[in-house]
Amino acid sequence: MNPVKHRFRYIVVFLGLACLTSILSNYIIINFTFICMKDDPTGIETTENGTIYNRYDYSVAEKSAIVWAVAIGTILGTGPINYSYVRFGARIPFFIAGIVSAFATVLTPYGAYLGLPYLLALRFAQGLAYSADFAAIGIVCVRWAPLAQTGLFISILTSFSPAATVMTNAASGWLCKSSYGWQSAFYVHAAAGFIIFAAWLYFYNDDPQLNQKVSAKELTTIQKDKTKAHIERDSFVPYWEICKNRVILTVWINSFFEMTTLILLLTYSPIYFRKVLDFSVVETGMLISLSAVAHMPAKLLSGWLSDRQFLSERVRMWFFNTSSVGLAGFMCVSLAYIPVSWKYTSVIMFSIVYTLMGTNCGGFYKCGTFASRQYAHFVLAMIQFMKCIALFAAPATVAIFVSDESSHTQWGHVYILNGLLMFIANILFFPMATDKPQSFTFVTRETIEEEKKKHQFA
Repeated sequence: MNPVKHRFRYIVVFLGLACLTSILSNYIIINFTFICMKDDPTGIETTENGTIYNRYDYSVAEKSAIVWAVAIGTILGTGPINYSYVRFGARIPFFIAGIVSAFATVLTPYGAYLGLPYLLALRFAQGLAYSADFAAIGIVCVRWAPLAQTGLFISILTSFSPAATVMTNAASGWLCKSSYGWQSAFYVHAAAGFIIFAAWLYFYNDDPQLNQKVSAKELTTIQKDKTKAHIERDSFVPYWEICKNRVILTVWINSFFEMTTLILLLTYSPIYFRKVLDFSVVETGMLISLSAVAHMPAKLLSGWLSDRQFLSERVRMWFFNTSSVGLAGFMCVSLAYIPVSWKYTSVIMFSIVYTLMGTNCGGFYKCGTFASRQYAHFVLAMIQFMKCIALFAAPATVAIFVSDESSHTQWGHVYILNGLLMFIANILFFPMATDKPQSFTFVTRETIEEEKKKHQFA
């Protein structure tokens, strides 16, 4: 008896985590390499009037544009990618997204050398690939997660953000200062991406019942307590009914403010650690990785705990959403009031915020998945869309409040604003949280056709 066939769902979920991590890593590499690109002597140029500049030393506005290029690509890609998942499943569309991301990554150093427009085009391509991430989480959860392990699966799959942060910042920090230069960070990540997505194409299948690597016992575990509509793959989705549901709207609001703050910290913490807290390049890479390292254990532990029956499902959702959105928002505000001289205290507080955010899988994520059941892929894809908007919102708040990247006070305004918005979003979650399937989950292709027949014969 092959034990792998009885646990194949775990191979799928961890392979999915590796793929999600690869795509995110590919686009966040540059957040760290910004701090060493500007010192690259190969980028030094002289203008016609004799002014010396470095082509890799980007202004605050240019850095914001580089981040926004990803956001634009993600926004424009979310709709087509979501449609392709509904129409064709996740296997081929996600594979294509991964290959596009890897190619864009390996070409990034050359694009940066050619000039900002070329770099922005490659960042746009990375955004298109990144739009595939959250819908993939939804598809894998809907198709492969037993209902009793929903929290665990969400926690594993959504761990790609801390996983990418820890590995990419540490690796990029070392590669930047190595003899291979900052360009090698992009080449190494791209190579890993090609390998990981080749494995995805080989192992993954959208239908567990058609996968020869899945035993009958494993299939029974995966499909236990699921409805026929949940098990069968259908391209029908009641979009309008979902979009006007108050529970789902609250889930999206919480995801938006939580993700805006997370993106803010992930994107700008290298700059904050280097220019405000005055750490060295290598120290910055290691400290950021260490500050984010507790995020993944917190996410996995909270996912496991959220599936335990020690309290009602709704109370557990309240608890985990309060820790990941409400309390994390309060701690984010506190960053503004820690003196610059207490720089290791700031590092610890960053770590606390990251850790608290890691418990979100038991809050709004689980609420959205339970409430939408077979349509969870669309709800989670829209969380990706919220993240697209957040990719604009986070740099926008920095552009509004921060003109001097070394100013602790200016960064404090950004932390206060984002923290307060998270706290408010968490308050809205309390009356809306539920584990019950919403009315739109009973709207299927069959019910629509039956309704049409009734009207025809009425």
